[in-house]
Amino acid sequence: MNIKNILLAVAATSMALSLVGCKGDFAKVEQGRTIAFNKDTKEVTLIHDSANNSQKPMYDTLPPSVYKLPIDPKETGPEPKAGQRMKLDTDKKKIVIFDTTTQKLVDIPITIVDLQQPIDKDHPLVYDKAEQKAKKFPAIDKEKKTITIYSGRQKMLCTFSVPDNYFSNPASTWDAGDEVRLTYKTPGQSLRFMNVTRTDIFKK
Repeated sequence: MNIKNILLAVAATSMALSLVGCKGDFAKVEQGRTIAFNKDTKEVTLIHDSANNSQKPMYDTLPPSVYKLPIDPKETGPEPKAGQRMKLDTDKKKIVIFDTTTQKLVDIPITIVDLQQPIDKDHPLVYDKAEQKAKKFPAIDKEKKTITIYSGRQKMLCTFSVPDNYFSNPASTWDAGDEVRLTYKTPGQSLRFMNVTRTDIFKK
């Protein structure tokens, strides 16, 4: 099954669940942001999106969920990238991260140094046309003690500083993990897995 068929299957499953509304043997759907991925065990850990809104997701459900990728590789999309950034709120001047040590969501105050919107994915500030690839973010400037993040969903390029006790955190702290969607019957074992972030359903 190719990735387009995976998407259609997941969508069909979601519709069936909403229409039937029973607790039978139907596959269930889980969607959220990846905070960890074990390549050896093929286990993905994610924070559930309680809003179920692609434009305004809400990654706030704890504890995190852990699922193994499908046994059948044909039911699996691209492996997910992990990151601990759940939300960047420039209005409230804060970034929400998942703290891997405490296993809790943490609000960190930020000081905005530069903010540019709208910035599309092919903008020269975020895309290297000569190399034909996206520039790497987050970009951490140790001298200026700033962090630059690009959010394609928000079309936003933001440079900010954080309290000193957070600045030494790993780069993955400020990175957003891939959005993933999966179906399952047995908790912890996915039947189908789609990496929403890395899937272009319109690509021929």
